[in-house]
Amino acid sequence: MDEERLSRLLGGADLAWLVERARRRLERGQPLTGAVSLAAPSPAERAAAERLLGRTPGAGRALTVRLDAVDAVLVGSGISRGGLEAAMAVLTGGIVPLDEVRRAEDQAWAEACEPLTLLAEDRPRYAPWAARVRSDGLVRRLARTPAAARPLLAQTVRVLRELPVTPPRSLAVFAADVLGSAHALDDGTPVATLALSGARALTGHPAGAGAAWRRAAWASAGLLRDDVSSTVLTLNLRGTPALDWMADAGEPCVLTLRQLAHRPPHTAPRVIHVCENPAVLSAAAEEHGPDARPLVCVQGQPSAAALTLLARLHELGAVLGYHGDFDWGGLRIATTLSGHVPWRPWRYTADDYRAALASAGPGLRPLDGKPAPSPWDPDLALALAEHALRVEEEAVLDVLLTDLAG
Repeated sequence: MDEERLSRLLGGADLAWLVERARRRLERGQPLTGAVSLAAPSPAERAAAERLLGRTPGAGRALTVRLDAVDAVLVGSGISRGGLEAAMAVLTGGIVPLDEVRRAEDQAWAEACEPLTLLAEDRPRYAPWAARVRSDGLVRRLARTPAAARPLLAQTVRVLRELPVTPPRSLAVFAADVLGSAHALDDGTPVATLALSGARALTGHPAGAGAAWRRAAWASAGLLRDDVSSTVLTLNLRGTPALDWMADAGEPCVLTLRQLAHRPPHTAPRVIHVCENPAVLSAAAEEHGPDARPLVCVQGQPSAAALTLLARLHELGAVLGYHGDFDWGGLRIATTLSGHVPWRPWRYTADDYRAALASAGPGLRPLDGKPAPSPWDPDLALALAEHALRVEEEAVLDVLLTDLAG
């Protein structure tokens, strides 16, 4: 290889386009044969190609050079006995095929994602989430490089291994204990984005957006922005002086997580009914007052306060009977609840759904949204899919109020 002559022949700026096209072919594993073209060459680029080949490359508007001809010039002149491919190794400093680059990059990402693999093996409930995070590009968007991804995922996994947190804790205090910084799980940080995604996969909290939704999603795993914004609604529940006073009056009571943490109920009735919507509890208070059976309302997706209260009542020996809306969202709420505390269906089976359809008047809304299972009664989800009508708790209020009469 005569590197000095090679540099004079092909190393100049006027033939850089030709070297670049040859390099791309080698990266793709293609042979250095056939023609390459430059759409709008300058006079200097045309002249350089003419000097290289010893003739005019062509009179067309584009500049076309055959790589076979360049190879022949290099071999015939003695500049490169190995031809154009050997010359490219000198001119470009070595070429790594793109397939090899991709394999190396994929291997680096696979090694960076090892913490996710170990988490999925140890905690199978995270396995579908871990597979999705690896495949949907979220980690790559947040970390950008494998070197940055591994510590990010290691932090995320440390968080997820501690969930759910019982009893609930401050998010900032938890972050300080687990990650060494009270701000490590602040909104917008990559580890917070990934950890919140994993927490939702664990608890079944629905998708959403906004500060209030993030607060509720963290709370579903027992991590709280504060201990007073998370609340639960009750009626005629006893076990503390405040609850006894409200039950004597037959009025609804709002309990904060702070109250439940500092002064939880110390007694519980044998059976406690649980509903999804505040309208049921309000109607029970109006209809039965202090004679209504004890009732807890989760108000949609159970808050940290609701989960804390129900877990406490279960510990005290209460049997929980749950009723919710007959729709896909209602089934998801019930499934989420069952992941935290055991309950029995309270008029919340396939037979109850069919009875509600039979007694309901016209005007029921069509069922919409993504289907969900009903593990406590698989036939319920099948019945919902079959009839495709939603029945909200308000539509069966009379039946529920009969059950709640003391």
